[in-house]
Amino acid sequence: MRFVVLSDTHIPHRAKGLPDEVWSYIEQSDGVIHAGDFTSYDFYLELCARAGGEDKVFAVWGNMDEEYLFRKLPERLVFEKDGVKIGVYHGTGAPFGIEKRVFKKFKEDMPDIIIFGHSHLPLKKELNGVLMFNPGSPTDKIFARKNTFGILAIENGVFNIEHIELK
Repeated sequence: MRFVVLSDTHIPHRAKGLPDEVWSYIEQSDGVIHAGDFTSYDFYLELCARAGGEDKVFAVWGNMDEEYLFRKLPERLVFEKDGVKIGVYHGTGAPFGIEKRVFKKFKEDMPDIIIFGHSHLPLKKELNGVLMFNPGSPTDKIFARKNTFGILAIENGVFNIEHIELK
């Protein structure tokens, strides 16, 4: 199983759309995990359509999303795929220490991996036995050197997640 991992796409406010390279990965994946800040409901619908349906997109709202996305999507999501428990949450506050604040959101239902966004800074690190992963942003470099997203591969309860830098 393979998922494209996104956050902070900010479409159409920071970009007109996703880069073609990201769409190419989505077309070859089993689904998409999005940690919020789609910005527009129209982009959410486009992502669902191109990913193969709403059931292929696992998403939460972010602080910059349109009101309808706040009503449609959860603030925090926990789900399991092929024996791996995945948590998704956008995040809040300053970039410094964000992973600790995000981690606390899952204290009642701790996953194997927590995917979050908000800071636009790619991050991959372990915190108390949980892998914390921020894919960065594929469309906005406000706080980062490069545009990035992630690829999550899962097989028989084992996962690997990596950043992909866009050119």
